[in-house]
Amino acid sequence: MNSADPRPPGSLSDETEGAPTPGSLSEDAEGDRDETRSPAEPAGHRIRLIATDLDGTLLDPSGHVTARTRAALDTARAAGIVVVPVTARQPIGLRAIAAEAGFEGWALCGNGAYGIHLGTHELLFASEIAAPVQQRIARELGERIPDLLFASVREGGEVFVAQEGYAAVATLSDHKRDPRTMGAVPLAEVLSAPSLKLVIRHATISPAEIFAVLGTLDQTGFAATLSGAPFVEVMAEGVTKATGLAQLCAALGIDRSEVLAFGDALNDVEMLRWSGRGVAMANAEPEARAAADELTLSNAEDGVALMLERVLAG
Repeated sequence: MNSADPRPPGSLSDETEGAPTPGSLSEDAEGDRDETRSPAEPAGHRIRLIATDLDGTLLDPSGHVTARTRAALDTARAAGIVVVPVTARQPIGLRAIAAEAGFEGWALCGNGAYGIHLGTHELLFASEIAAPVQQRIARELGERIPDLLFASVREGGEVFVAQEGYAAVATLSDHKRDPRTMGAVPLAEVLSAPSLKLVIRHATISPAEIFAVLGTLDQTGFAATLSGAPFVEVMAEGVTKATGLAQLCAALGIDRSEVLAFGDALNDVEMLRWSGRGVAMANAEPEARAAADELTLSNAEDGVALMLERVLAG
């Protein structure tokens, strides 16, 4: 299983860990888990916290929580288990499905950049990218890929500052915001203040291509990932879903061995590796599948619910 090291695995720019992580820009995920271990092997610890990604994982393909999944989450909560959404979304995107999922407590947003209580709005922690780092990224990346578009997420995820032209290539589903409400400011203004998350996209170039070029830059001061959204997501150095989850668990007095995590994308890799029991969806990216302890059915087949039913029945 996971080692006893209390630190989460490193991000793209984290050099404090000896081993590379599958979420990095430059290496693949083969061999992250011991493939000789039976998927049915128990974690050896009771589950006290369930950490789940949303899109592609907990939510069905239409972006909703099914009745079966809601029932499984309610059963877990009734058993005293803390259920935490761990997502690239901002609070505005969480509020859209919070009632369906029964989310009323702690949530980790911005790929682990900040922890916020959905009921009290208390901010547990927040990690921001410094403005000079953002400016360097835009300058160096822009020299290699012209006509990039940037947006900055600030102030507990409630403020979204978009560059002129960004809204024209965005849809409501991208950020759970009407593009008409995004505004339009010069790039210098987008980059002028620290961000919880810096979003980078292009009208015609894919996120994977942008991500690859970003990986050739000096990683000092930032970490980057992909979530399946039509843009690259950049956080402060060392920030991943695993680091955010580690901070929340420390505050709640929960050990990593007591965490059951679900995910499907590259930005879930570190969380799946860090948690005591990491479960990837059948529809997961290869990196997430390799990082997990076991697989469940796809999000279209209530894979999270199926696994929770089995765990809670045991």
